[in-house]
Amino acid sequence: TGKIMESTGGPYLNTAAVTSPVGIARLLQMTFGCTTFSLVAHQGGFSAAYGTFCMFVWTFCFAITVFIIACEFTHLHSCLSLSWGNFTAAFAMLATLMSLTAAVIYPLYFVQVGCYPIGCEVRDFRIAASVFAGLVFVTYASEVFLTRAKPGQVTSYMATISGLLKIVQAFVACIIFGALVNDSQYGKYVATQWCVAVYSFCFVVTVVVVAFSVTGKTALLWFPFDRSVVIYTFGAVLLYASAAVIWPVFCFDSKYGSPRRPGLCAKGKCPWDSQLVIAIFTYVNLLLYVLDLAYSQRIRFVPH
Repeated sequence: TGKIMESTGGPYLNTAAVTSPVGIARLLQMTFGCTTFSLVAHQGGFSAAYGTFCMFVWTFCFAITVFIIACEFTHLHSCLSLSWGNFTAAFAMLATLMSLTAAVIYPLYFVQVGCYPIGCEVRDFRIAASVFAGLVFVTYASEVFLTRAKPGQVTSYMATISGLLKIVQAFVACIIFGALVNDSQYGKYVATQWCVAVYSFCFVVTVVVVAFSVTGKTALLWFPFDRSVVIYTFGAVLLYASAAVIWPVFCFDSKYGSPRRPGLCAKGKCPWDSQLVIAIFTYVNLLLYVLDLAYSQRIRFVPH
């Protein structure tokens, strides 16, 4: 008869991955996400770029959430060359922003009170999908709340306020880029081209910071990561401050642009609208970088 030696290395499956508060939140994310895109695909329907974006958000977030649950439940995440805490914290924040955007866009463009001309059944499916889309956002936001860094706690950088703000900054920059390519006429002046360079530079560096944190490669750098991030954040504040002054002047001053929306501007194809969106989100990102700089002073990096 064969002999079996009892393992002392712990259980093969991590039940806490599905029974802890964070695990339950992820199960709800998976359930609500699957329900949302199933309702839309079955009867609710979607069209144009807005609808495609919403479907991408729900399917992408669902797939990554299933991957995270599977890896934590089976302990496979220990085999990956990732800083798992940074990866899950960064994804939760990104999914929160993406699902919030989809939860606003889908009902705004596809839900209506009356049945004509889509029919009452399609309308009801779209309303149900919108409700579940809102629940998807709530569950991802709850994970961010549960996993955020507490004062005095040793945790992953991406779980800190500064790390979470990096994701928001990159997301806001994507909104700015979307408005820039939508006939914003940014090439009209050298000054507005400078603003585009600011947005691009800060976005790239922010993504690089997130990438190094998620891959856990910060220890391989020949310079101190923590000090470099603080210096970069200070530089980003100065760069965005310059863009926050230059962009409105060269777009809305009567000498260079128009202080009011032109009356003949078509809805959805008006450069003035894109310029206004860029101006607003420039100030939003400036505020985010200022908050990031303030919070980064309170972080103490612990070497591995």
